[in-house]
This record gives sequence, structure tokens and C-alpha cells, in this order.
Amino acid sequence: MKDDILYHFNLGTSTHDLQAMFGDVKFVCVGGSPWRMKSFTEYIAKELGLADPNAEYPNICEGTDRYAMYKVGPLLSVSHGMGIPSISIMLHELIKLLYHARCTDVTIVRIGTSGGIGLKPGTVVVTKQSVDAMFKPRLEQIILGKPVVRSTELDGKLAEDLLKCGDDLGEFETVIGNTMCTLDFYEGQARLDGAFCSYTEEDKQSYLAEAYAAGVRNIEMESSVFAAMCKLSNLRAAVVCVTLLDRQKGDQLTSSHDVLNNYQQRPQMLVKHYIKKKLNASKKS
Repeated sequence: MKDDILYHFNLGTSTHDLQAMFGDVKFVCVGGSPWRMKSFTEYIAKELGLADPNAEYPNICEGTDRYAMYKVGPLLSVSHGMGIPSISIMLHELIKLLYHARCTDVTIVRIGTSGGIGLKPGTVVVTKQSVDAMFKPRLEQIILGKPVVRSTELDGKLAEDLLKCGDDLGEFETVIGNTMCTLDFYEGQARLDGAFCSYTEEDKQSYLAEAYAAGVRNIEMESSVFAAMCKLSNLRAAVVCVTLLDRQKGDQLTSSHDVLNNYQQRPQMLVKHYIKKKLNASKKS
């Protein structure tokens, strides 16, 4: 294309020098909430000394209300909203942005929250593979009226490296497990507290027990398309989510705001430690 308009980012190849703006990016972190991604940028800048901790970080996508994007040093931080459709739109434009900016050796990590299965709240799960609601490691998408199935395989070494970072920190439990990606927050995740419910508590517990037996340790709504699109793009990728509750013990969040806020910091701490190790290693080499 003569001109590529990244509509939902309010960026384009003819209106912005994408290589000058983003060519040095080596790490991309994505998460649902614009506020969370801005706070992550400020946290990384302070902890890694990448910029003045009191500096303002403008939203690069301020011309649109769809997504938020922040940059400090080699880190790009982008919000993706909730669910597969929202993150998929963002990823299409993010992958094109990295291509136009001629970025190389990029690592991309989704950080977020999830419901745990058989884990105490606050546990951080590094995804081994993303599975669908039938526990299969795949993303099925309808393209031109036909089903297309794509692999949801993630980078195994990156997952192990992130698990090691959790061990290094020693401040919270970190595990590797399968992540179930659903199309819905309520019925798709076997919740009993939605507007509609056509199954019993016993049905729910039986399903979650099946999921656990299949290696599933947490549930969220973005990992499958994230894994599939990163694999198609040859991007080194990982998913790191904290569990806010054990779904075998309930459906609603009853922890205090302070406790939940502490939990949400944990994926950020883990990924910060990983980035710090990589930056230090590159300085030595």
C-alpha cells in the first residue's frame, strides 16, 4: 500500500515517521486497561531508570479513544480492551506498526488478570499454552465464511525465563500452566452470577474439574488470539496473568480494593524483572 493508515491508533505511514518514533522498541507489553498500561510505563521508567520518574508520558494514540499507547526507552506499552475482537484489532495494527518501524528482536508480553482454578488468589500464571473452552490448543476463526484453525503455541523458553524471574523475586507464587481463553466472562466461564444461567453449581464444578485435569490453571478472554497472531508474526510472546480468585470457590470478587491492586502489580513486577535482566545482559555484551 502506498499509505497504511493504522486507524485505531490514529497513526499512519504518510503522517508519522514510524521508524523514528518506534524503531528502537525491543519490548512490547499489552494489557486491557489504558490506566494500567500508563501506570506500568511510569513504573518501568522509575524502576529501570529509563527516564525522569516525574516525567509526563503522553498517550501516543490520544487522537482516538479506542486504545492507549505509551513509550519509554525500548518499551512500548499498549492497552487492548476486553475480549478477542478488541485485542485482535489492536494486534493487527501493532504488528504492522512494528513492521513499518523496522523493529527487530522484539519480545511481546500480555500482562493482565484472570480467574484461577485450584490456585490461591494472587498467584501469577505464566501461560504454557492457550486452550479454548474445550481445552484444545487452538484458535478457530471464521474467514470468508469458512473455519480457519490456528495454533496457540507460545515461546517455551520465554515462559521458563519468566518463571525463573518469579523464583528470583520470591515475593509471590508463580506457576506455569495452560490458560483457557473464552468468548465471554459469564456463561463461557461457567459463572452462576450472570443475567442467564442454564446449569447448576454441580455442572460448574464438574466443568472446572475437567479444565484442571486438562492442565488449565486460569481463565481469561484474550490469550488465544494473542498467541496465534504472535506465532504467525514470528514474535516471541508470553502471557502473564495474576489470579484474582479461585473459581472453584466462587464467582465474584470479594477481596478489598487494596488487595486486588496489590495482586495486579504482580505481573508488572515479574515482567519488569525480566526486562531489567535482558537490558543488563545487552549492556554487558
